[in-house]
Order: sequence, then C-alpha cells, then structure tokens
Amino acid sequence: MFKEYDVVFAVRDLTKIVLKGLKGVILMVYDSTSPYYEVEFIDEDGNTIEILTVSERDIEISTKFLF
Repeated sequence: MFKEYDVVFAVRDLTKIVLKGLKGVILMVYDSTSPYYEVEFIDEDGNTIEILTVSERDIEISTKFLF
C-alpha cells in the first residue's frame, strides 16, 4: 500500500500523455477494498502533466528521490 506524498512511476501507459515511466506524486489515498490513489504526474521540470485516479497495479514506488 502506498501513502500520500510517495513518489511513484507509471508501470504502463495510462493515457495518451501519461506513459510508462512517467513520475508522479500521490496526492490522496482513497480507502476501499481495493485502494485507489490520486496521482499528480509531472514532467522533468516539475510541471503537472495530468492528475489521475489509479489503482495499485498502475504504479510502483520510486526507490530514488528525483525532485
């Protein structure tokens, strides 16, 4: 389970602009039987690309601090 402010990466293409490997930050955790996460995906300059609600299978935790 992820927590708010974890830095994550998309593990697959999620939309036409949120592609596999894109970095994001978890903004909110929605508690349910299957947790969902609101993630702000950003570009290399820190600009918001898109904010999406995703499941655990869509993201993985970053082991590097890249900001």
